[in-house]
Amino acid sequence: QVQLEESGGGWVQPGGSLRVSCVASAPTLSSYVVAWFRQAPGKEREFVGAIRWSSGGTVYNEFAKGRFVITRDNAKNTVYMQMISLKPEDTAAYYCAAGLIDIYGPYNDPSQYAYWGQGTQVTVST
Repeated sequence: QVQLEESGGGWVQPGGSLRVSCVASAPTLSSYVVAWFRQAPGKEREFVGAIRWSSGGTVYNEFAKGRFVITRDNAKNTVYMQMISLKPEDTAAYYCAAGLIDIYGPYNDPSQYAYWGQGTQVTVST
């Protein structure tokens, strides 16, 4: 059983930066992939990126490359996502999720993730 809790969302102006966090409560995360998804009103849930806990290896959706960076802190059982150059279209609820994902993926399929947090809202506007 894995429990996830996101924090760090908020309001930011276009071009600004924000870091969201996901604290995981689990005996061990060594076998898991932790991913970030987002969902804007009226849209489907969208894969942002993921990190494999054991190796720290990451994978990103195309729109996130160069702007979003996912890292993890083993000691704190926490995954971070640093977001820069934020755009209004980045406005969404951001969710972290944990799953046992094969090394070859798929990483971007929400159904592969068994555990989800409640989400944190990110709003990018003037």
